[in-house]
Amino acid sequence: MALDRIHLGWFRNHRATALVGTGAFNLLVGENGAGKTNVLEAISLFAPGRGLRRAALPDMAGQDGDGAFAVSADLIADGAALRLGTGTAPDKPGRRLVRVNGADSTALSLSEWLGLFWLTPAMDRLFMESPGGRRRFVDRLALALDPAHAAHAARTEAAIRERNRLLSAPQEPDARWLDAIEAGLADCGSALAQGRARLIEALNGQLEALPDTPFARPMLAYQAGGPIEREALAQALRDNRRRDRAAQRTLTGPQRDDLSVIMATKNQPAAECSTGEQKAMLIAITLAHAELGQAQESQPRPRLLLLDEVAAHLDPIRRAALFERLEGGRAQVWMTGTEMAPFEALQGKAACWQVAGGQVQRADA
Repeated sequence: MALDRIHLGWFRNHRATALVGTGAFNLLVGENGAGKTNVLEAISLFAPGRGLRRAALPDMAGQDGDGAFAVSADLIADGAALRLGTGTAPDKPGRRLVRVNGADSTALSLSEWLGLFWLTPAMDRLFMESPGGRRRFVDRLALALDPAHAAHAARTEAAIRERNRLLSAPQEPDARWLDAIEAGLADCGSALAQGRARLIEALNGQLEALPDTPFARPMLAYQAGGPIEREALAQALRDNRRRDRAAQRTLTGPQRDDLSVIMATKNQPAAECSTGEQKAMLIAITLAHAELGQAQESQPRPRLLLLDEVAAHLDPIRRAALFERLEGGRAQVWMTGTEMAPFEALQGKAACWQVAGGQVQRADA
């Protein structure tokens, strides 16, 4: 068990929603626009970052409220409950608040308590979109396994932003300031890049070791945007100051990383595969990642897997394979669908809610 007693207050179209009595499998069923994905988005805020839609905080607040929202849940681990809460205040709708057992905390601290990953229809074009989208995908996978990854990413982003500010200034930047910023960037940037590289290597090993599966097997490659060792990255930043000054931005480092994916059976780049094949590879990566997490952590954190409309375009064989693999894992799974039929195999195993107009009603009693 991971999360229970989940409450949404004035979150998008949910004025006062409660989900109590959750299980290992949790299913939200309703028409398009009913508010199913909104529930998943609210749960995704129990991780650092902007949630599965990457929306601005003010956009998450209900339209008829005071401009604020709140999401809370009990995190169940080893028989004990920890109360997590996040949201905004009416006077500061753009500032995210986080509390753990009633005490003020930070969004970064949430990664210490649970590992959370999601798969949404918007990610179906992951292999076609910009490298930034793939970096976020890799970082979300890495964060679910390593809580420190969020801090490395945040520090790297801040250091690059500060270096770019100096590089784009009208006057020549002070070399001493650049030395200090680049030293910090080399520390956190190297840690970030190495974390990504380790993740890809481990995922490839897990994918190769998986039994026969109806899902297309991908092969992953980490494409570094610069040296990943600390000293080498620091030297590259120093050597490229003149070039970066001309470009007015940092052209070397983890902010230039990318993920390359090839469909193993065809030896074909994922971007050139069909939509169905791309979806199958995403699911294969998700399953490998879930099993990798079970094997890597000596004291695993509770894990959540949010799967939005994941069964909609799968045939019965692949649906059955997906449910079987998920059932064998230790993650708490949340799924959405427009009807119950695709989830018939989970009857009696899943906690189910009917969602309509921003309200939920238990449907498996």
